Amino acid sequence: MSDPPRAGDAVEVRRSSRRRRTVSAYREGDRTVVLIPARMSKAEERRWVGVMLGKLAAQESRRRLGDGELIERAARLSAQYLGGAARPATVRWVTNQNTRWGSCTPAEGSIRLSHRLQGMPEYVRDYVLLHELAHLLVPGHGPNFWRLLESYPRTERARGYLEGVVAAGRLPRLPAARDEDAGSDGQ
Repeated sequence: MSDPPRAGDAVEVRRSSRRRRTVSAYREGDRTVVLIPARMSKAEERRWVGVMLGKLAAQESRRRLGDGELIERAARLSAQYLGGAARPATVRWVTNQNTRWGSCTPAEGSIRLSHRLQGMPEYVRDYVLLHELAHLLVPGHGPNFWRLLESYPRTERARGYLEGVVAAGRLPRLPAARDEDAGSDGQ
């Protein structure tokens, strides 16, 4: 997930003659792309860019849990699914985990979650956090470990979601289609 826009971040405005009324925006790498109708004035463009940057920032901040909120979330999940037995000393987001979703050091009571989870559904983030909490109680992935996760109703769904993300990452990337690429006759 991208950070909210800061002064100086790249914003690309794409005008389309096919777009009549709608305005949309999304993150593309290190830039924000705002799609607007071609007939829009420069003043309207500036206003809509501001509106759309604000909307994207609000969406992204709603999806993000801070480290303090993570420890609270961990306590709730431990209480609900592990009888409160797992009590981490720290839970935090990290940016250096690109092949793992999370990690745990039981001796220190520390849990680290990959920043890549931040844009994923809540039940997936909860599963990974619960998985790491279970490691505070059982270090390996044996039967006793998996028994601890049986009570979480979305374990299989979350694991399938994460497997899909990994598989999708192996697919070749297709060039993004642009409104401008299609001619007025649809070719």
